[in-house]
Amino acid sequence: MDMRSRNQYLKEVRKDYLKTKSKQEKGRLLNEAEKRTGLERKYLIKKLRPKSNLDKRTEGRKKRKPYYDNYVKLALIKCWEIFDQPCGQRLESSLRDEIDRLRRLKEVRCSDKVAFKLKKISARTIDEKLKPHKEKTRNRRKYHQKNNPLLYQKIPVKMFDGFNRKELGNIQNDLVEHCGQSARGEYVCTLSNTDISNGWWEGEAVMGRGQENTLQGLKGARARFPFPWQEIHSDNGKEFINDHLYQYTQKEKLGFSRSRPYKKNDNCFVEQKNFTHVKRHVGWLRYDTKKEQHILNDLYRNELHYYKNFFQPIMKLKEKVRIGSKIHRKYEKAKTPYQRVMESKEVSEKTKKKLKAIYLSLNPAQLKRTIDAKVDLLVKVYQEKNNSQKVKIDKKLKPAMVSYFIAQPDAVSVS
Repeated sequence: MDMRSRNQYLKEVRKDYLKTKSKQEKGRLLNEAEKRTGLERKYLIKKLRPKSNLDKRTEGRKKRKPYYDNYVKLALIKCWEIFDQPCGQRLESSLRDEIDRLRRLKEVRCSDKVAFKLKKISARTIDEKLKPHKEKTRNRRKYHQKNNPLLYQKIPVKMFDGFNRKELGNIQNDLVEHCGQSARGEYVCTLSNTDISNGWWEGEAVMGRGQENTLQGLKGARARFPFPWQEIHSDNGKEFINDHLYQYTQKEKLGFSRSRPYKKNDNCFVEQKNFTHVKRHVGWLRYDTKKEQHILNDLYRNELHYYKNFFQPIMKLKEKVRIGSKIHRKYEKAKTPYQRVMESKEVSEKTKKKLKAIYLSLNPAQLKRTIDAKVDLLVKVYQEKNNSQKVKIDKKLKPAMVSYFIAQPDAVSVS
């Protein structure tokens, strides 16, 4: 029982104690109070008198004037900022040695009394006095508006639900790195491009993340699309948000938007393709030579984009229905990007005839064999480049998984 609760209890006991005239009843009340409060009997008798310190009001007691007042606090904040926001222990030493110099240079304006207090203040008191100001400074840094370059302000932000999924030509772009376990130096990246409405995908291997190389890769991928582009949408990387690409979109009259920082779901359509169309086939190894770039471009331009666009059906989300606490998703019938393009009224008949001729000339089984052979060649070139040993892999595994196991040698036995 704390002091406040004990005093409240004794006030209630005193009412009965003063009313009764029986010594036995008073003795019983004293015994009960002694048992509950743990106080001595004579002390309790003094507390239960008509005029005792139980009636004193401690709530309105005047607080002691702080020794380190607001004048000291303001000077302390000024010194803390001058010395680059150090901790209390470091600032204590700086104040003791430099406060007179700062006053002489008129960087800190304070009285002799305040300066004397600053010289003798302890590190713990410094941290205690600066705690509210440090919290304000931290929140100001955390929630302040980022000073992005003017180009970021010119390119509008578009969220996940801001796309017209029925309009042809809205392209999402992303860069897939093939750096292996180290991002040091220059390495090959795959520029992945996909249409939102039908899922048509084109890839292009570029060396490094340079702005000019990315623009040239974008032009190459755009030329292979069977329909014109209306708008491109990328993340906030410098390989996309730069003057080269911005001037290109202005010249070609293309829309240009970007996703929110750290929100991959705004670029979800191409993020899906990054695994199914790129990583699943070429793996997670480091490709950093022109020969490997040439093999990747040969794969993307001649086999993989035909195989994915003409023979790999995709399921489009039709609607989402919430029933209770669960969301039920309904999907359209699975169709290939080629079938969706052929059904589109925005594509000309001439383009459709060309696509149909290409479709009739393709053999999906032969395409798959060629893709596997080129992936094997890519792995072989990687092994020759690093003088690495051959890896014993079960023949039932897909060739694309070879590079995964090479990247993780613990998963297989090495001869």
